[in-house]
Amino acid sequence: MLADATLHYVHRRYEEGIAILKEVLRLAPVVPDAYHTLGLIYDRLGNSQKARGFYTLAALTKPKDPSFWEVLFTWHKEQGDLARAVMCLSRAVRADPSNISLRSSLTNLYFELGNYAKAAETHEQLLQICPNDLRVLMTAVELYSKCGQMERSVSILECYLKDHPSEVDYCVINILVAILMETRNYDSALKHIEHAQQVYYLGKEVPFPLRIKAGICHAHLGDIDKAESFFCSLQKENVAACSDLITEVADAFTSLGHFHSALKYYQMLDINGKHVNDGCIHFKIAQCHLSLNNRVEAIKYFYKALPKLSDSIDARLALATLLLEDSKEDDAITLLSPPENSSAVNCNPEKPKQWYSNVQIQLKLCHIYRAKGMLKAFVNILLPLVRDSLYGKTFPQKAKKRLTTSILRKRVKILEVGGTNDVFDGVRPLASRSDRLKAARARRLLKKKEEQKAAARAEGIDWNSDLSDDDESAEVREPPPLPNLLEDEEHHNLIIDLCKALQSLQRYWEALEIISLTRKLASSNKLPTEKRQELQSLAAQISYYTADPKHSLDCVKSVVQQRPYSFAAWNCFYKITSRLEKTFPRKFLRYMRAKYKDCVPPIVISGHQFTAGSLHQDASREYLEAYKLLPENPLVNLCAGKVALYLPFLQHHQFT
Repeated sequence: MLADATLHYVHRRYEEGIAILKEVLRLAPVVPDAYHTLGLIYDRLGNSQKARGFYTLAALTKPKDPSFWEVLFTWHKEQGDLARAVMCLSRAVRADPSNISLRSSLTNLYFELGNYAKAAETHEQLLQICPNDLRVLMTAVELYSKCGQMERSVSILECYLKDHPSEVDYCVINILVAILMETRNYDSALKHIEHAQQVYYLGKEVPFPLRIKAGICHAHLGDIDKAESFFCSLQKENVAACSDLITEVADAFTSLGHFHSALKYYQMLDINGKHVNDGCIHFKIAQCHLSLNNRVEAIKYFYKALPKLSDSIDARLALATLLLEDSKEDDAITLLSPPENSSAVNCNPEKPKQWYSNVQIQLKLCHIYRAKGMLKAFVNILLPLVRDSLYGKTFPQKAKKRLTTSILRKRVKILEVGGTNDVFDGVRPLASRSDRLKAARARRLLKKKEEQKAAARAEGIDWNSDLSDDDESAEVREPPPLPNLLEDEEHHNLIIDLCKALQSLQRYWEALEIISLTRKLASSNKLPTEKRQELQSLAAQISYYTADPKHSLDCVKSVVQQRPYSFAAWNCFYKITSRLEKTFPRKFLRYMRAKYKDCVPPIVISGHQFTAGSLHQDASREYLEAYKLLPENPLVNLCAGKVALYLPFLQHHQFT
């Protein structure tokens, strides 16, 4: 019967073939060839869903036949159903464990999905099938290194060397030594090089890169003289051919603090300038000169590096520091200031931020402007940084809003691992647990939206979900430019200097805004007492010049409470309260007099208030009380003298 059905399939008599195959399956439900032929027929008829279903049944009834699983793998991969593609390919590998092509395809699939650990594990199994295949070995090592399992890479390479005691490719030793050096296991790396010399290169010269690596290991192990004996051959080689090795040697000396030795090798590359095209060598030479306190040479090489490293923040900051130490402030400002066409570049939000937008660059400029007394430039740079940082502390960094329908559908795609009429409906999506939870929530939200949409249409309401959702797209605020603004003492000084500069520029409201936000956000343990008091004093002084003195009353009250015997504090209090007219804080003044009975300034201010109200006898009483407490004070003497002059005249005027 199967032969007849196959014959009908070959002659395109599909209906007859289907009828025979159904009868076959009725009599023997577990015949895989019948399912396979049905799959072929439905595939020829264009019914891919049924064809895939019968292929799946054929594979399940004959699980040790990899060909069925391969067809299903190709099918699911073309449909973008990677979860089922991985499952089918894994079943194919299980059916034919020695098939190199299948294991390679599974490795590549895991690699495409970013699952490097699983890819490495799969490829290591392939290495067991063909242990002498160098390409398979290198791929396994690369995959384990990519997922951070360096110890496993070393283990695989060491096992390979153990299994090949007489001859081995140079690249195996080179990669093993490189990985050991990367993990700072210099002693083991050196032992492998020495073992290679005794076993694989006996009577021959060890390859040049391995000799250089041996020298680097000796340097890190503290034997600099022996290391130099390995490096002397570098001077005989063509610099262009071994520039990477020379750079590696110089970097090793730099990391060890041997800057003279590092300079020698960096300068070998610098002399052959045509091989140095990215500015990195000049930058490293400048850093070495800086460490050796060769300031002139350091500046020269920093300038050489800048044309190629124009976006390097470190290069600009280091050079600016040197220029400032040489009192070349204008050169430092030019170095750190944005180019003339920077405004046009900044208008494009899609482009990454330029170097002159870096906070460290801007703070360095602020320090220069402050030292030079360029208050306007200082404020123009620092004020946006401080204000954005303070408001970033005030408001949440993320504005949580409902997601658009398009984003929700994109998330739900993670859960879509194929059609519902499939025997593999239980396949878990290839995603992390958190992504699956997000996708499940997104699916519930979409279902809820559909229900709301149907209910709205049933009531005759026009529902445009996509447009309404797009208006509610998620918006994420950028982190504050100075995240440690309220914790760092240097930043505290910057805030105070900024407020003083704003005061000098008569930008009073902006200064008060910064002071108010700082005092509101900074707790007592973050902002030292002296800084808090200085800000309060500044607020009181600045408020005197504003159009609304009520704003400063709380500040000046706080100042006089902290310094009740300070004439300067009470003078500021009187200047501000004298403009309040009907809202003069008499209750506060009485409270201070009752608490500090020997405090003269509030007594004098009370006398001034009585004088302003033409209550001269009451005023004279206050002035005389102040005179008794502080007879040597010029202001008190002046007030008391005024009373002595005018009081007899006033008394005579009252009787007449």
